[in-house]
Amino acid sequence: MTDVGTLHAPMKVEFDYTRSLGPTLSEFMTGLKRRQILGGTLSDGTVAVPPPEYDPHTYDPVTGLVPVSDEGVVQTWAWVPEPVPGQPLDRPFAFAQVVLDGADRPLLHAVAVDSADQIETGMRVRARWADETLGAITDIRWFEPLDDSPAMTPDAESGEPVTGIISPVHLAYDFAASPEESAFFRGLAEGRILGQRCPVCEKVYVPPRGACPVDGVPTTTVVEVPDTGIVTTFCIVNVPFLGQKITPPYVSAYMLLDGADIAFLHLLLGVDPADVRMGMRVKAVWKPRDEWGTTIENISHFEPTGEPDADFETYKVHL
Repeated sequence: MTDVGTLHAPMKVEFDYTRSLGPTLSEFMTGLKRRQILGGTLSDGTVAVPPPEYDPHTYDPVTGLVPVSDEGVVQTWAWVPEPVPGQPLDRPFAFAQVVLDGADRPLLHAVAVDSADQIETGMRVRARWADETLGAITDIRWFEPLDDSPAMTPDAESGEPVTGIISPVHLAYDFAASPEESAFFRGLAEGRILGQRCPVCEKVYVPPRGACPVDGVPTTTVVEVPDTGIVTTFCIVNVPFLGQKITPPYVSAYMLLDGADIAFLHLLLGVDPADVRMGMRVKAVWKPRDEWGTTIENISHFEPTGEPDADFETYKVHL
């Protein structure tokens, strides 16, 4: 196959991060749900918003929470000309340090203005609350310049206590493979497994790394290895998780291919997890040819060959 440059592909990492709150942040988040902002009184007499869980001077838990205003003064700010998904506004806005009336330390949040010349240090702002509050910092949608409109009266009676929060995590980026990795992936698209050999120690790295981590020299000699090998170490997965494609229990194992000096992680199926062992001989199970691409997922999984196990002495240095 002709080399047409390095490969790249969009990648996404998404999951919900769940955190249980201690007494301090639980009270703070419960206050936000009730459209009330609480600050923590520190040992030096200052009030911090949001309240830290522990005093930075005495290291004692912060327990004295006091209400502060949802109005305050911009201390400093930075303009965001091109918002990204997940930010408070989908149009240009400012991130600002806002010192709320009754607090001594600033709160970082968004300020909704149409242009950078409409915000300045010392400007008074007021919180814009969400129509439905849940007990999160996003209950304050943003701050906006203070005007003569009436302020919203906080409802200090409604809302159950908030003891935990769920924060969706979304990371999207473009993954660019190295030239050596690109050659490896193109080899997989042809049903071949390619590695590279170090010219000094002659170790074969699969997938190739481009340089030997032992000798620090380029690995330029391409080596094709078979799709058979042994299990070195493994893990039996018993716990389900979001996005899981296989029902537990199943085995995730490091496969040391014949002729290679480094193992790589893949699925091991076709065997009772209780019967998996180090040194077990395995072979790759490829997906149908019309489903191949430039991806390690061309190999659906590995499964035992039924051959005798490898002797520990033959692979102990590869663990």
